Amino acid sequence: MSDADGEGTQVLEFDLGPETYCVDIGYVAEIVDTDKLTRIPNAPSHVRGVMDLRGRTTSIIDPKIVFDADSTGAEKRIIVFDPAATDTQGAIGWVVDEVDQVVTVDPGTVDDSPLEDDAIEGIVKREDGFVIWISPQSVAV
Repeated sequence: MSDADGEGTQVLEFDLGPETYCVDIGYVAEIVDTDKLTRIPNAPSHVRGVMDLRGRTTSIIDPKIVFDADSTGAEKRIIVFDPAATDTQGAIGWVVDEVDQVVTVDPGTVDDSPLEDDAIEGIVKREDGFVIWISPQSVAV
């Protein structure tokens, strides 16, 4: 969860409903506005569909379903992950309500997940509450 020099890790914070989550910025290829999706027949419920992103078919995941998050929210942005960084077969994006900011997380502010769940890297403690640190590698299409 921290880089080799122990000075912290840059994460991208985003909203799912009223909660704030984050992912290591190293996994993120780009952030785009939501666009028209094409549904895939018989896809798992967390797969919203696919979209064309600069000539590349990108699978769009709904992390609210994966993480049983509050389903309210505007769903304005898609975080697209780098396939090389996530070891996935193709491009994957998560539809999120809003992208907030990139911050550096000090390793001393991160607690282990209280659950046995590979999806949760840890819980970031801040003055205004908690941010749930998620591993994008944990969500398969």
